[in-house]
Amino acid sequence: MAALARWCVTHRLAAVLLWLATLVGVGAAAAVAGTAYSNDYDVPGTESGRAAALLEEGFPHLGGDTDTIVWHTDDGTVDAADVQQTMTKTLDKVAELPGISSVVSPYHAAGAGQISKDAHTAYAVVTFDQAAADVEKADAEALVRTAEAAASDGLQVELGGSAIGLTEAKGGHTAEIVGVLVAAVVLFLAFGSLAASLLPIATALVSVGTAYAGIALLGHVMTVADFAPMLGLLVGLGVGIDYALFIVTRHRRGLKRGLSVDEAARTAVATTGRAVVFAGATVCIALLGMLILRLDFLNGVAIAASLTVVLTVAASVTLLPALLSYIGMRALSRRERAHLTEHGPAPELPTGFAARWSAFVERRPKLLGAIALVLMAALALPTLSLRLGTSDQGNNPQSSTTRQAYDLLAEGFGPGVNGPLTLVADVHGAEDKLALDRLAGTLDDTKGVAAVSPVTYDESGEIALLTVTPSSPPQSAATSELVDELRTEILPKAEQGTSLEAYVGGITASYDDFAEVIVAKLPLFVGVVIGLGCVLLLLAFRSIGIPLKAAAMNVAAVASAFGVVVAIFQWGWGSELLGLGRAGPIEPFLPVIMVSVLFGLSMDYQVFLVSRMYEEWLETGDNRRAVRVGLAETSRVINSAAVIMISVFLAFVLSGDRVIAMFGIALAAAVALDAFVLRTLLVPALMHMLGGANWWLPKWLDRILPRISIEPPECRGVVVPGQRVAAAGAAQPELSGER
Repeated sequence: MAALARWCVTHRLAAVLLWLATLVGVGAAAAVAGTAYSNDYDVPGTESGRAAALLEEGFPHLGGDTDTIVWHTDDGTVDAADVQQTMTKTLDKVAELPGISSVVSPYHAAGAGQISKDAHTAYAVVTFDQAAADVEKADAEALVRTAEAAASDGLQVELGGSAIGLTEAKGGHTAEIVGVLVAAVVLFLAFGSLAASLLPIATALVSVGTAYAGIALLGHVMTVADFAPMLGLLVGLGVGIDYALFIVTRHRRGLKRGLSVDEAARTAVATTGRAVVFAGATVCIALLGMLILRLDFLNGVAIAASLTVVLTVAASVTLLPALLSYIGMRALSRRERAHLTEHGPAPELPTGFAARWSAFVERRPKLLGAIALVLMAALALPTLSLRLGTSDQGNNPQSSTTRQAYDLLAEGFGPGVNGPLTLVADVHGAEDKLALDRLAGTLDDTKGVAAVSPVTYDESGEIALLTVTPSSPPQSAATSELVDELRTEILPKAEQGTSLEAYVGGITASYDDFAEVIVAKLPLFVGVVIGLGCVLLLLAFRSIGIPLKAAAMNVAAVASAFGVVVAIFQWGWGSELLGLGRAGPIEPFLPVIMVSVLFGLSMDYQVFLVSRMYEEWLETGDNRRAVRVGLAETSRVINSAAVIMISVFLAFVLSGDRVIAMFGIALAAAVALDAFVLRTLLVPALMHMLGGANWWLPKWLDRILPRISIEPPECRGVVVPGQRVAAAGAAQPELSGER
């Protein structure tokens, strides 16, 4: 690390130009190639996956995205001559738009049943010639403009469907801008120097911008979800600014001790830079743990987020020292520079609230530890009611056209019309067809079924399709129960004595299958991630207790963050107020991604906090002093870093995307609890109570473990004028127990 830092400082122009060239080059390639994101939730081997494959084989024309135009009138009916004339002309125009494959009007025989019983609501089915992921946004926007032009004072026109949802994505980068601005304010308050406060942001923007473009290219070679770039931005900005903050803080400390600018930059990278690399590695390990689930959808998310973290770490230890050497002594505020000139160099000692808080925790570890445990347990309680399921356009904000269309359809035709189930059957003869006819009659009499379509066969007559409309919304538990009943009771009875093979598909069935696969693999995934994290901490701190406490703290942070997410998004506490739509189930893929990201981020603070305690323990052998000094010296920078992360994460609530808002709130809650409750309260309280047992390691294990160093101790003395001080770690023992 010291050699890398020396090269970046010596060749600072080259380091800056290399990063800028990479940013421009990757960005240009992404602009030329375009994006190819895909939200493919299909899991090979599941029943919904087999239903989708059979449906594609027999009815390929149904592969295009299906959207709806819904119109409603309170005065009169949709059968009135003026309404019919207006909407018929509109639908004719829609049929001529580019990308539209077909339009089924309720005023034609093919659209029978598309007018509500009270005749106040009607809808047309519009099918694109491509799947939603491939529909051009301009084509979807043209459909919206054409349909909404028919609206008048007495006629409400709304649109729903996946392609329509593309038009509601908020443009611009409001969330990122707000997050960066708040981070800049916090950094300026922490440093008192404009130049120093801008460097972490500049470093993060360059690395995250490169990663954002790289993720766009990644989408051309593997399945990458459309929210992966935003997730990468969210994580990258948070950890990127934080990592740079830690290094700049160490650099400023070196300047105050009398080191030259170049020497202070090299020292910062050689010490804190190593901790940054280690922390980034733990985040990547947690993210890449998703690969063991063997789900294409999650593989792309894991690699995209890991790419972002790798680039932020690389920029922090290469680009940042080069920029630090450019700004020179301006890394300190004017008052700090004046004080240094007048009084000379001096070590920076922990004072103020940080020192008082550390002493307070030392005096009352049992009481404070109990308070922290109660708080974390209370916040984690909602996690027990976590329900994974379908989040659809019914969860969108009330002002959106998709939410309006969803509600109008539910009111006019029943809630199940927004998410019908598809029964696809492989038919092998007349006996199977008779069984299907009997099945349709059975379904008509089944509780929870609102309507059943006639059986439709493909051209060969070997694949049949029935559409089952539930009497409950697609995201409700009742619809999931209906799917289970169809699969375990109704279909097996219908197939008995025949060669008929029928499968249940549709939105709810697909999400339920996806959730079932993830839940089944979740224990293995969590075990691997926690296990690898513990091994890394064991190697770094040569202690059994430190990794075990870290694992417990990380699980507590994840559980409490899930509790906050459940309360807001599933229970609906303030979701409408925040513009996040109404309450609904949690996305099936969210737990895995959140566990990966939250576990990785939680490890960061553990590394930065305990590494300083471990250094003091090696020097003094006094556990109480080690914990007190470590907390006092790191709590201020950890809290500043946490405020920045929380601000960046909460800003993503402004993105207008429910999934990204879930990530933002979950990450913000986890970081807040981790920094302000766990790392600065519960962890030091437990370490005070455990005493020397914190650092216990069996001798036989100590002999066989490799010795690594996270953050070598730097010389704490001050520079005597005219005396050269070696780079930190050059002549210092590593944090390996060798003293």
